[in-house]
Order: sequence, then C-alpha cells, then structure tokens
Amino acid sequence: MSAVASIASPIRIALLGNPNTGKSTLFNRLTGMRQHIANYPGITVEKKTGLLEIEGQRFELIDLPGTYSLAASSPDERVVLDALNGKFGHPSPDLIVCVVDATNLKRNLFLASEVAELGIPMIIVLNQWDAALRNGLAIDTEVLSERLGVPVIPTVAKRGEGLDKLRKAIVQSLDDPHTMTRIQWPDYVSDARHILQEGLKKQGVSVGGAESLRIIFDPDSAYAAQISQQTGISELQTAARQQIRAQGLNPASAEAVLHYRHLDALLEGTVKGNSSVARSRESVDAILLHRFWGTLIFLAVMSIVFQSLYAWAGPIMDLIDAGTTLVQEMVSPLLENTPMLQSMVSDGIIAGVGGVIIFLPQILILFFFIAILEDTGYLARAAFLMDKLFGWCGLNGKSFVPLLSGYACAIPGVMAARTLEDPKARITTILMTPLMSCSARLPVYVLLIGAFVEPTYGPIVAGWTLFAMHFVGALVALPIAWFLNRCILKLKAQPFILEMPDYRIPTFRNVLMRMWERGREFIIRAGTVILAFSIIIWALLYFPRPQSVEETVRENFIQTASATQPMAQVQAELENPESELSLSLDHKIQGAFIEQSYLGRFGKTMQPIFDPAGFDWKITVGVLSSFPAREVIIATMGVIYNLGADVDEGSDDLRSILARETWHSGPREGHPVYTLPVVFALMVFFALCMQCGATVAIVAKELNWRWALGCFFGMTLLAWCAAVLIYQVGTRFLS
Repeated sequence: MSAVASIASPIRIALLGNPNTGKSTLFNRLTGMRQHIANYPGITVEKKTGLLEIEGQRFELIDLPGTYSLAASSPDERVVLDALNGKFGHPSPDLIVCVVDATNLKRNLFLASEVAELGIPMIIVLNQWDAALRNGLAIDTEVLSERLGVPVIPTVAKRGEGLDKLRKAIVQSLDDPHTMTRIQWPDYVSDARHILQEGLKKQGVSVGGAESLRIIFDPDSAYAAQISQQTGISELQTAARQQIRAQGLNPASAEAVLHYRHLDALLEGTVKGNSSVARSRESVDAILLHRFWGTLIFLAVMSIVFQSLYAWAGPIMDLIDAGTTLVQEMVSPLLENTPMLQSMVSDGIIAGVGGVIIFLPQILILFFFIAILEDTGYLARAAFLMDKLFGWCGLNGKSFVPLLSGYACAIPGVMAARTLEDPKARITTILMTPLMSCSARLPVYVLLIGAFVEPTYGPIVAGWTLFAMHFVGALVALPIAWFLNRCILKLKAQPFILEMPDYRIPTFRNVLMRMWERGREFIIRAGTVILAFSIIIWALLYFPRPQSVEETVRENFIQTASATQPMAQVQAELENPESELSLSLDHKIQGAFIEQSYLGRFGKTMQPIFDPAGFDWKITVGVLSSFPAREVIIATMGVIYNLGADVDEGSDDLRSILARETWHSGPREGHPVYTLPVVFALMVFFALCMQCGATVAIVAKELNWRWALGCFFGMTLLAWCAAVLIYQVGTRFLS
C-alpha cells in the first residue's frame, strides 16, 4: 500500500466497544486534535472521525457510539450496525478495532462475537490492562489470540501504553487480515435463518446473514421495522422463531445463551484471578449507593458542581463581558462618521460574538466535572441514586445532571443530556432543561424583588421569594415530563439497567480533550445561530431611525431644560458630551428611537395580548427584546426609561422609576403599572419562557428545528397563561 494511494483514499477503521471501556480515550490518543465531529445523515447521533497516521500511511478512524450489542433498539445502536454494514454512503470499514475491558472479558467479547458475523477483519484491544493486573487477573494473550483468530493487544489508553504495538498490528492486519472465530450456529438457527431469507427473497427483499439474525432474535429491532415497511414479515418471523422455540429456547434470549457458550469454550483456561478487588469495590458502593449516606454524598458533590458553575464561571464571564465592552469602546470611535455601521458592528456583531463566548466558561466547567465524574465511575452511581426521584414521570436517574446543570445555564445542560441512551428520555430531558431557573433569570428576580418585595415585606421574605422563584420551573417541568411521556412520546416503562464501572483515576489529558471538544462544538455550531439572532434583534431595535425623532426629542428637551436654567447654560452643557444634561438627552433620544423601532412598534401592537397579564407596552417591548437573551431586559428597560443601557439590576434609579411608573391611558390611567400581581406575573413569565436564542439554537442542534420551535412556542404559551393567571387571581385577591 503506497502513501500516495492512502492519501487519496484513506482506509477506514472502525473503533468499536462497550461504554466505559476507554474507547474514546484510545480514540483521542490515536488521533490527537485531528478530529471532526458531525452528525450521521438524517439523525442526531454524533459521528466522530479522526485522522490516524502510521508510517506515512493515513487512515480514517471512526469512533462508533458505545454499545453492548447489535440489538438496534436505540439510535446509537442502529448507527453501529448501519455503519458496519456501509449504510451511510460509505463502504463497510476495512478493519474493526474492538476495545474490550480487560477486567470484564467475557461480557465485552459478546459484542465482538456478534460483529464477527459480518466477516470484517478485526483486532481485539484489551484496554485497562493495568486495572486487570491490579485486580489480580492473569490473561494469556497469546492463547487468546490463537483461539479468537485475531491479534490481541493489551493497552492502557489513558497513559498511552501499548499504542505502538496497536499501530503495528493495524498495519499488519491490513496487509494480512484476520477475522474473528465465528460461532457455529446449531442447525435450528441455520434453518430459521434460511426460512427468513428465502421468504424475503420471494418478496424481492435480500438481507445478509447478520441482518437476518437481528430480525430473528430482535423482532422489535430497527431493521425489522425498516423491512416491515417494505413487506410483511410477521409470519416469516414467527415461522423462523418457531424453529428455536422447538428446541426449548426463548428466541429473545437464545442469541445471548449461544454466544456465551461459544465464548466460554474460547476463554477456557485463558483467564485466572481472584475477587478481592471486586469485594473492595462493593464495600465502597455500599456507602455511595446507600439510601441516606449515598444521597448525602451525592448532594454534596452536586452542590460543589452547581456552586462552581456560579463561582468559577462568574469572574471569567465578567472578564469576557468587560472585554466585549472594551472592544466596543475601541471600535466605535473608528466608525463615528457612519452611525449605522458603528451601531451594527458595536451593538450587533461585537455584542453578538461576546454573547457567544460568554457561555464558554460555564460549558467548559460543566464538562470538566462531567468528564471527572464519568471517568471516576461516580456518574453511573449518581444516576442510580436519582432514578426513583424521576421514575414516576418517565425519566430516569441520568436526567438529573442535565436538569441540575440547567440551573447555571440551559445550554450546557442540554448538551449534557447526551449521556442518556434512550432517545425519548433524552428528548424529554432536553425539553425540560430550559425550565430550570438559569443564572440569566437572576437579574430579573433581583430587580423586581428588590424594588417591590423587600421594601414592603423585608429582607427575609425577599430572600425566600428569590429562593422560591428558582423552583417554579422545576415544579412545572416534572408534570409536563409526565404528560409528554404518557401522551405524546408514549415512552414505554423500561427497567433502569446500569452497569457500575470500576473506580478509576481520571487523566488530565482526557478531561481536557472532552472540554475542548464540547467548547469547540458549541462555538462552531450554536455560535453562528446566536450571532445571527443578535444581529437580527439589533436591526429590529435600530430601524427605522428617522431624523425627525431625534429633532423632536432634542427640541422638547431643550425647551424643558431652559425653563429651569438659562438657555446659554443649557447650550454650554449640551456641547459637553460627558455632562449630565448631555447624557440625559442621549438617553431620551435612544429611548425614543426604541419606541419608534420595528420592535418597539411590534411591542405596542402586541401589548393587548399581554394586557391580561398587566403588562404595558414598555414591559412588552422589554419582554420581546429579551427573547434572544433574557438578561437583555435590564438594559432595554434602562433605555426605555431614559437611564441608558449601562444600568444593572441593582440600580436604585431604575427601581425608583419602576415604582413610580403609572398607566398613561386606558381604564387604568393614573394607577401604578408595577403592582404586586404584575411583579409576580412578570417573574413567573421569565421563569417559564424560553427567552434565550442560544438555547433554541442548541436544542435545534441536539434534536431538530421542529422540536426547538415547538419548545419555544410551547414554553411561551405556558409562560403567558401562568402570568395571566397570577395577575388576574392576584388582582382580584388584593382588590
């Protein structure tokens, strides 16, 4: 094989294995930073490929999703079988590298034994070889290789041990390929396969040997469903499975029974060891999985993760925000002769880029902890502990970490839902995550509670109100999850089966790689959509910009100011752009422009819809402008109330103006706008509404745009109904 030929058409090598075998660590070691992450065509399962170079030859390494078998009931499992069969526009791989946990040899080789039916050359990698030695296991790799019929390479992927031997074995296997010893199927299985294949052939459908086994042993598999769309196979399935039942075997378990018999014969005498380490692990599990102590430890661990997302990310996010402001201040003077371009670059593009990057600290910190918890083996145990809490609404324990992460930011929470294997449970978890009260909602709570709750009821009630607002979304999310799973997704009740991996020490390299992958993926995929949202909202707030608006505001402002001080003094102060009078005029002009903008006009048009919730047009504009990012409402309200966009939730001036604001027309003319029912209606609206373009983008990326838009409009309707209910009931109760 020449280097030129390999460059023109890289040989494809599939990396296959069970979850928690160190497969992804091995992939990272072999490919380094030369990786590409996309989705398989038509589905949302990740396709991870990388470039592997050995002795000047280039190979395409494909990291297939972790799976325990070829029973294609989930998207990940179907991807494995489809990719191995060449169903994605590429031929089948030239070589399979099957990564096996050396501490659990027989169960891991079950998958390899199934894949052997495809007849693709294979290498067996006994990863976590160091853990096997620590566990007192002795594996005769030479005898094992002879019996399996393929090279067997011990490795410790996290330390890079054994990789040179693996690289040599890859080159040798491509020159002299070996397939794994196949199971010798009993006559009744061969007869069952013959019945199915011949019956389908008469109907014009041809299936291979491996596919026919999936249809026989897994009648509910994706392949059976796919073929049943073309032709009726139920009678053929029944006839084929009857051949197995006649031997006293259940077709649903016959494959596992026969494969393990096959593996028992191959492994006999190759593995020796003791169970002292296993007993040691069980003693640790007795504490970590204990109903009381385990839950206490879990809450402590999760509180550290949760607090870190606030405490560690906060200063970095403030630094990014300050950097964005600094860049805006540096660029704006360069474009002062072209106000529209200046605003677009500063308030649209630069602010949009800053709005993308500012999420990175939380994403990186979250996946730092997820990588550590997963690599140590604790994440599986945490999922087990939380299973009962979520079981009644159709979710399982693995949903807890994404939902908890949503309290810091929905974006990393949605991305963390990738740990859920069941696609319907993953959909439900993703759709529920935006209901968790993320940190961006906090400024709204602080502003309104500080302005209207604390002055009347004191700091203790204000503190409890703030605490309670963080659980509004969670209390609503769980019943909605129950409704989704029972009535829409129709998620079948499934036992929560989870393998408890060995405890391991995570490697710094692997943790960094996971952080790098997720951070880069967010910037590339979600970042472009967030930037587009930012520019669109900027345009809606900027246009139209008639000069007459500024002239009218300036004329009225000067007339009002000159009534209390000499005209010459007014003109002198306005000539100084840093004077208080000049800044006040600028704020009024900006407020008038927002009122006349497309979004301002739309807000006035939409105000009757929000009127049942007690919102005036200013609140409505603030709400609408906050859909790309809910924290924008503070700056928008500052501009609308002529205080400028640099106000924050602690601004005494903004709180004072809100407290004095009254209705200027209609049946409530002269009455305060911000009554207590309005305040709580507005906070609950923000608690339940998906006012985050970045979250919409990431949900679309993880699922699709149909789910993303459905979630957006569904949460908006839910928030509106809740706000109307609170205002109407509260108003009648307090009147």
